[in-house]
Amino acid sequence: MKNKINSAVLQVKGLHISFERYGKGLRKVNLDVIHSLSLEVFSGEILAVVGSSGSGKSLLAHAILGILPRNAQVAGTICYQGQKLTPELQKKYRGTEMMLIPQSVDYLDPLMRVGKQVVGTRGTKQKQEQAFLRYGLNEETAKKYPFQLSGGMARRVLISTAVVGKPKLIVADEPTPGLNPEIAEETFKHFREFANAGAGVLLITHDIGLALQAADRIAVLYAGTVVETAPAKDFQAGKHALRHPYSKAFLDALPQNAFAPIAGTQPYAGDLPPGCPFAPRCRLRTPDCARHIPMRKIRGGEVRCIHAT
Repeated sequence: MKNKINSAVLQVKGLHISFERYGKGLRKVNLDVIHSLSLEVFSGEILAVVGSSGSGKSLLAHAILGILPRNAQVAGTICYQGQKLTPELQKKYRGTEMMLIPQSVDYLDPLMRVGKQVVGTRGTKQKQEQAFLRYGLNEETAKKYPFQLSGGMARRVLISTAVVGKPKLIVADEPTPGLNPEIAEETFKHFREFANAGAGVLLITHDIGLALQAADRIAVLYAGTVVETAPAKDFQAGKHALRHPYSKAFLDALPQNAFAPIAGTQPYAGDLPPGCPFAPRCRLRTPDCARHIPMRKIRGGEVRCIHAT
């Protein structure tokens, strides 16, 4: 760990998210997109959440902040500093103690100058100026509207909205696309500073290289659930230090590992196999993989696999 880890800022237990849709014969059915998902973010740490597209990472972020679409059905428990989050509490803490850096720059108000938007998140003009300076945005940027910004500039403004205050939980959903390597690295350094000051950071990213540099622990999502949570040093050590077959395959598929592929694709949310969702692609699968498989602790991490040692 990069610094002392304290109590849990965020606890997600048994999260289920589904959406109503019409199936054959115009019958309403529920599409389960997240199921049995559990994780914790502690004060003083950065937890990186990784996984392929469609694994549910952004939906997890939106569920925590209470900004899912109205047709979403949510079950399970989300606690913030030991307190169960209700819609009322999510509204109270959202934008103050709980900050979201969204994946889409469309979250910026198109009718408001961006400097005012940054100050409006419980910041000050001085902190806004400091944040803009840190992220390479000149003084004139504050006077612009979102449509006048490039994609990279808009993303740096979004990051500024989260860092001008004193958040206790930052949920960063793919914060670095469109940023040059220097700004991306600076952003991750800023997250580390907040963690060192006692905040918790949930970092959703595809940039595993930067995640390994910044994160204390890494949670791997597959088909709407966490299959492994491990110290970042285990990913740095190589796949022999990991526990779940998908985590190992994910590591093999990174550019630095020659994009080594495995057969098959992530299952569709409406057609999940019973038991382990990775079983149809796993060389270790047995009939027991079709039963319910809970998370268990192994070698300083947690894994959802009966074959893990």
